[in-house]
Amino acid sequence: MRESIAETLIGIAVVAVGAVFLWYALDTGGDDSGSNGRYEVTARFNNVSGIARGSDVRLSGVKVGVVQNITPDFDRYDAVVTLALDNNLNNLPDDTDAKISQDGLLGGSYVALEPGGGLDTIPTDGTGEIIFTRGSVDLLTLVGSVASGTAEE
Repeated sequence: MRESIAETLIGIAVVAVGAVFLWYALDTGGDDSGSNGRYEVTARFNNVSGIARGSDVRLSGVKVGVVQNITPDFDRYDAVVTLALDNNLNNLPDDTDAKISQDGLLGGSYVALEPGGGLDTIPTDGTGEIIFTRGSVDLLTLVGSVASGTAEE
């Protein structure tokens, strides 16, 4: 009898801890891309592997927005990514570069913004577009090209 009471108490504790983790994940991990303090900018990439709706947009390593939407453009054969950027980032130069980066070898992907030195800024009324982009790099292809390059020498 004592064993079944102990097993029941341990089971209740496990369920309670699981419920706390679930509550925390739902409370802090929500998609805040619809916040009122954001504006939309588009960017075209040739490869968006690893990026999904809700991925971070970072400037100097600091989160300044999220990926709102990804749609294919069948006329130009690229991916149009809509970024929701914080309103306090309203003076982003028009020659800003957007690239898809990773948090290390096993980390997730995010869009990294690198501001340029232009005098004009990207419009914040939803019509702005980041012209200079660099898509994600396939790690296996990169390793394969390095390996084949060293094998030829």
